[in-house]
Amino acid sequence: MKNKQNLKGLTLPQLEEFFLKIGEKRFRAEQVFLWIYNKKAKSFDEMTNLSKATREKLKELAYIENLEIAQVQVDSESNTHKFLFQLIDGKKIESVLLFGNKRKTVCISSQVGCAVDCGFCATAQMGLFRNLTVSEIIDQLLTIERDFEVKVTNIVFMGMGEPFHNYENVIESAKLMSDEKVTGISQRKITISTSGVLPKIRRFTDENHNFKLAISLNATDNETRTKLMPLNAKWPIEALLEESKFYSEKNRNKITLEYVLLEGINDSIEDAKRFSKWCAEYNCKANVIPYNPTNSDYKRPSKEKIERFMAALGDKYASVTLRDTGGKGIKAACGQLAVEQD
Repeated sequence: MKNKQNLKGLTLPQLEEFFLKIGEKRFRAEQVFLWIYNKKAKSFDEMTNLSKATREKLKELAYIENLEIAQVQVDSESNTHKFLFQLIDGKKIESVLLFGNKRKTVCISSQVGCAVDCGFCATAQMGLFRNLTVSEIIDQLLTIERDFEVKVTNIVFMGMGEPFHNYENVIESAKLMSDEKVTGISQRKITISTSGVLPKIRRFTDENHNFKLAISLNATDNETRTKLMPLNAKWPIEALLEESKFYSEKNRNKITLEYVLLEGINDSIEDAKRFSKWCAEYNCKANVIPYNPTNSDYKRPSKEKIERFMAALGDKYASVTLRDTGGKGIKAACGQLAVEQD
């Protein structure tokens, strides 16, 4: 593939530039754009409305990168599918397809591994190998839709990696995913989750994106959060909450605060009350996610403790959802994605 241009991951204007550069008409770009993203073609041979000569020319100058599905696991209880993808350099990532009510949600990875080092997250235990390209990010969606004949309704960047450490590629891929000529998925049905990278949250706010934004909070005091998430020493809770308020006021959109519930660490009644009041004060929504064990240092609270925490949250101050994700049996639930690299 050396010296050839990968056409997957390019926007329509970028494709137009490429086709003009190789001496082809501008309209060819839209034809190829639709084949790659809408019809999910894996090769130029599938592009039947292009002449044979054009297809042969493209084979000489370009290629279409495709992820390889190395393994699929299915949780029979929740019908959650976990996909192990092999990248062109041999590295591996995981994505998840979740079914719920009328939703079909794909959980997308943005990096091979992660550098944030959250103690309860399996991906963090891998360390960081590299960022994913726009092609590798969007092809998780395209491959799942094509090979499993499913129409995805929602996308969440909550897979492997810290999305805001790969900001440009994540935003570019999310824009492509929401293009009406690609999937037609509304930007309001695409959620990007961050552990709290403050400068990128401000950039996201200033750029006025319509994608939903979620912050993984996971504690109501800085000492606890710094132990769970070391980046809190740089960007503490108070700063994140103020940034959330600024975002809500500027964009008229509520940030979602995600809260992984860990037994004996952040599941007290005091935590619940403080968390609920914050959500109201800073105009945030909340997702409470009972922990799915990946590390022996942390435990999932009992059903009774979860119910007690939710009762203490109440509905007086905030919009709170208990999000007990499926896929625990195949390690596809929140915080469980990790791949042993060669």
